[in-house]
Order: sequence, then structure tokens, then C-alpha cells
Amino acid sequence: MAERSFDVVILGAGPGGYVASIRAAQLGLSVAVIEKDSPGGVCLNIGCIPSKALIHQANLYSDGKALLEKAGAVVDLAGFNYSTIWEASRLAADRLSKGVQYLLKKNKIAYIGGTGTMSDAHGVLIDTGSGTETIRGKAIILATGSRSRSIPNFTIDEIFFLSSTGLLMSERLPKSIIILGAGAIGMEFAYVLRSFGVEVTIVELLDQVLPLEDEESAKIVARAFIARGVRIYTGTRAEKATVSGSMVSVALTLKDGTSSILEAEKVLISVGRDPNTENLGLEALGIRLTCGYVETGDFYETSAAGVYAIGDITRQPQLAHVASKAGEIAAEHIAHLFKGTPEPHESRINPYTIPSAVYCKPEVASFGLSEKKARELAVRFELARFPFRGIGKAVATEAPDGQVKIVFSPDSGAILGASIVGSGATDTIHELLLASHAELTIEDVADIIHAHPTLSEGIMEAAKVGLGRAIHV
Repeated sequence: MAERSFDVVILGAGPGGYVASIRAAQLGLSVAVIEKDSPGGVCLNIGCIPSKALIHQANLYSDGKALLEKAGAVVDLAGFNYSTIWEASRLAADRLSKGVQYLLKKNKIAYIGGTGTMSDAHGVLIDTGSGTETIRGKAIILATGSRSRSIPNFTIDEIFFLSSTGLLMSERLPKSIIILGAGAIGMEFAYVLRSFGVEVTIVELLDQVLPLEDEESAKIVARAFIARGVRIYTGTRAEKATVSGSMVSVALTLKDGTSSILEAEKVLISVGRDPNTENLGLEALGIRLTCGYVETGDFYETSAAGVYAIGDITRQPQLAHVASKAGEIAAEHIAHLFKGTPEPHESRINPYTIPSAVYCKPEVASFGLSEKKARELAVRFELARFPFRGIGKAVATEAPDGQVKIVFSPDSGAILGASIVGSGATDTIHELLLASHAELTIEDVADIIHAHPTLSEGIMEAAKVGLGRAIHV
């Protein structure tokens, strides 16, 4: 078969790859995308989207049951079938994957199913399953994503020791589970499983759940989980596991140095993700890697000219929206080089502008400097907090647990960072992020009229707290 040539060849059709391909096509480049699985990558197919579908169903299930019982109804759950919940999550993923296929076709992007390997800095050898093909590009974007990480003595087998993928694809709920790792993925699954009645135990090596989030926010989440019957061990190391019959025993070393043993039907390994950079032929091209991650410079170009890397295979946060933004920057830079379009406004993503979002209940979202980070960097700052119990809508909707916390400059009033924990946090955080990006001050936010009753009033109120103008506390 004759070789095909494109302006850009993208390896991987996840949130980084497919967004980069569409942006490149919009800028007049010819584009090919290679994907060995389904369009949309881990996030859309076995990550962000189906997990949020499960969280939505968990909210309906637990809140609906609580509401009916509070109203005096007798709720009989004897016929509950989790497989219908699971099917809804798969339907959401399938629908959006087809949507990505449509967008690729609409933008005249060549979609090639198969596994790609770099043959040189401008060529990709593709194994389609029925043969091989080489395609060439003036530029290559690597967007191959990541996979669940195993840890010693807890090798993922998808039988007793599950990855997030294995759990998402399971149509049956276990009666009990031990979750190793209290990051975003672990806490979201803990919420879903506990909502459906599973006995959940969380084991975290560090001293708080959600170790990357604000300490106060993490404590609010931990209290809510404990109130629902979730057992949480922080500062605890999982040493080894023993399978006996249908159960798994996990030996722990607790924070005080003593030992303990937990038993459950399943163990979820949720301790991070490893980059998919093996067997791509990168080393032969002189592309620098550190612990498996691709090192990149401006515009996400690697040490091999014309080869770019974005998403989970780089050292940036492994978040879908980070991969997408990096994909746009890389595509715009390539178009600048080959089509003379304007250079991207930024050469790299500013890490302090990246929002994080955790979709358990209560939700957590943040960006910029946390209180802890500001102290570590010796930055002059002040804090403004406002509790959700002072927000009319939060009280009216029976969601009073949470707070808005703003880190700001006492000199200029500039917003340095924020953390919101509570209902709607993952949506409302963007008001403060936009204000920070637009260089608005805490006074500007305080002076904006917010509709009443809304959850975003908590942001206005927190800003007023920082100015000594608090109304509802």
C-alpha cells in the first residue's frame, strides 16, 4: 500500500488527541488520527464520563431514598438491579464516543484504527490487525494516555484486585471493597459504591484524603464520608494481601505503627496512573523521558523536532481538560509553522490556572495557590472563608456542608487561588478562576450582584468576608 502523507499525524484519540486534531483541521491542516480503542480515550469510554453517569445515578438513588423515607414512605429496595445503572453509564459513554466520531468526520480528519509505532520522526507504522501501513506527517503529536498503576503485592488482575476500568466495567456490585488511594478517583468510587450499599474502606498513605486538595476542604469531605459509614484510614500503608476463597485480606501498618488486617470481597487499586510510552519507538528518536513521562519544551514539542507530546504522557496534571488545552497549543504552533497562522497566545499551560474537580459528595474544586502552597512559597496572602450554611440555596436544598475559601493578596486584592467544597463546587469554581484570569480583585467580585438564591452567592459573600464587609456571617 502506498504511504499516505498528512500535515499532522496524531497518535491517540483521547481528549488531547481528538481536540488537537479538530483544532489543527480548523486551521487548515490535513490531519490523521490513529486509535487502537474507541474514540474519546480513557476519559470518555472508561473514565470521566461513565463514572460521572454513575455518580448521577448514585445521587438519585441515595437522595431519593432519603427523601421518601423522611416523608414517611416505606421504601422497598428488594428488586434493585445495579446492572441497569451500569447500562446507563455505558450508554452515555457510547453516545459521546459516537459524537467524537462524528466531529472527526465533520472536520475531514482521517481516522485510522490500529496500534501505532514511530518509525522515524515523521513516520508512524500502524498495525491495523489485518495488516500494516505507514503514514507520514510533517509533525507528529503523541497523545497515548495512561493506564492504572499497580503497586507491589497488589497486582491488578481484575478479579480480586481491580483497576478503575475493571470496576467501571463490572455489572455487579461487591458486598464490600477496600480502596487503596484516596485521590479523586478513589473518593468518587467510594461515594458511588457506598451510595448503593457497599461496605467501603479507604486506605490512604498520606495524612489526608484528597492529598492534592486544600486541607480544610478534605476534612469536610472526610467527615461526610464517615457519616455515611465509610471507614477511612489515613497515614496508613497497605503491606500485602492474601486471597482466601472469595475474600481478600489486606495487612496494614497504621499511622501509630501498629498492624491491622482488613477483609473485603474486592480491592480497588487507585494510586495513580502510568504513562503509555512503551513500545512507541521514542528512545530511538532521542526523545527524552523521565520515569516514563515525555519531557517537553515550549508548545509541547519534544527533544525530537516536529514531534509533540500532550496529556497523561507528560509531566502535567493527568486531567482531560489539561490534555485538551495542550492539544490546542500544539496544533496552533504547528499551524503557525506550516500555514503562517498566528502563534499561540501561550507556549505552555500556566499550572496555577488549571482547575481541579472531584465529583464525590460534597464536591471539591480548586485552582491556583492553596493556603499550604502559599505558605511554602512565602507568598504574602490573606484568607477569606464563607460557609455553605450561610448560603440560602444551600440550606433550602439541604446541602449546607461546605465552604468557599479564597486566597488573595492583602496588597492588591488579586485572587491567588481558591477552594470550594460543597454542592455545585465543580461548576461555581470557574467564576473565581475567570476573575483571577481577568485580573479582577476580590473587591470586584464582592461588588458583582449575584442572583438570590444561588450557590454562587457564597463566592460574593466570601469576597466580602475578605474585605471585612460580611453580611450573612
